[in-house]
Amino acid sequence: MTSLVTDTRPKPICGIDTWVPVAAEIIEITQENFNTLTFKMRFVEDIHRENYRFQSGQFNMLYIPGVGEAAISISSDPEETETIDHTIRVVGSVTRAIQRLGVGGIVGIRGPFGRGWPIDTLKGQDVVIVAGGIGLAPMRPAIYELLRKRDQFGRVMLLYGCRSPDDRVFADELEQWTEDESIQVLVTVDNATGGWVGPVGVVTNLLQRVRVNAAKTVVMVCGPPILNRVAAWQFLQLHVPPNRVYVSLERNMNCGFGRCGHCQYGRKFVCTDGPVFAFSDVAEIFGREEI
Repeated sequence: MTSLVTDTRPKPICGIDTWVPVAAEIIEITQENFNTLTFKMRFVEDIHRENYRFQSGQFNMLYIPGVGEAAISISSDPEETETIDHTIRVVGSVTRAIQRLGVGGIVGIRGPFGRGWPIDTLKGQDVVIVAGGIGLAPMRPAIYELLRKRDQFGRVMLLYGCRSPDDRVFADELEQWTEDESIQVLVTVDNATGGWVGPVGVVTNLLQRVRVNAAKTVVMVCGPPILNRVAAWQFLQLHVPPNRVYVSLERNMNCGFGRCGHCQYGRKFVCTDGPVFAFSDVAEIFGREEI
């Protein structure tokens, strides 16, 4: 089986030979939860704002001089060309350095890199999105696209899980999407605090609440490795074909061009062949440890 992903990716704004990042200014910061922030950035030079385009599910390499680079998913609307969002969990030296810069700080950007979600190939299909924690960030652009082109798809559903209500990202948008009848949203938490009245438990438990038409369903999963594995296997058990189950994988990356080898995943490179993979493309190694 072949996947539905087509290679229509926009070219990175940095040169493959030069690997030189371009400057972007942080113009707004939104606190999502205790350790996660969304940084809205704008390219400093007009030519980069005019030329930069990305697909839902792609990522950028964010560079801080003297500190290093980190691969960060793009979390904004692909149709919004003036600014670009990166939702970042502050856990390492690069992400802490970006946080210290604050509004007005300058970040180097290379990208976009990788294969995104196959939105343009899903006409007439039901779409089920499964996300855990900050895994909702690379899903957010896809949700914007699905809602903007809503009449082209069948049922659209978002299943989202996190540790507690306070750990949700894009909480205001989750509320808006929940009230939007064009998308079905189910949110669950591991620990019910603060008067939470919704479902409690891991996100894959939400599958007990939904019915899937396997013949016309495409699944998109992004979260911790255990969520990716369990969700993918559960949908396969529901007879969704493996070329219709997509997962976004996370890997340490250095170059973005498939040259350094840091993100090798079996015979593939996450930075060029992914981060979005159809299960059928990685079935032989998916879920195996130490790969």
